[in-house]
Amino acid sequence: MNFADITRVGRQHVVVMGVAGCGKSTVGAALAEHLRAGFIDGDALHPQSNIDKMASGTPLNDDDRAPWLAEIGRNFSTSRTALVIACSALKRRYRDSIRSGDLSVVFVHLHGSKDVLKQRTEGRAGHFMPPALLDSQLTTLEPLQSDEVGIVLDVIHSVDVLVKDAVRHLAAAEKALAVTLDTGG
Repeated sequence: MNFADITRVGRQHVVVMGVAGCGKSTVGAALAEHLRAGFIDGDALHPQSNIDKMASGTPLNDDDRAPWLAEIGRNFSTSRTALVIACSALKRRYRDSIRSGDLSVVFVHLHGSKDVLKQRTEGRAGHFMPPALLDSQLTTLEPLQSDEVGIVLDVIHSVDVLVKDAVRHLAAAEKALAVTLDTGG
């Protein structure tokens, strides 16, 4: 398969997901650029009350996350073009909420060891999410399940490798969807 051919996607909708420090924003922006898609950092969609709560070291609960997840889902359901959103999407029900308005959403889960993630969160400056909340996110995280369209990538790799792996998976997912639609299944 020609790598240039698999980057020609139409209305691909992708969530780059994972816990704090996994590189969602960096990889999401690079993936969006590669796909010539729009990019939204899900952090920008949080209401100020959520940002204040996290900045104070208090983890968000499901009630806090509900309007934020709905807004992410709305962005996909109203988008007529390719779109990548960076979003933690830690639980299956959160991903289901995002997908509820657009079943074509594909998840790219950036996974890493606790040590790597801790080092990354401690090394970043100016982010409202304190490193102390990493443990809470790791506890909350529910890995992608076999019936969810997505891929898990190890953050130990470079951004370029992660983007190439994600693009290959997205192309395969798009082909599978086309076959399903062609066969009526």
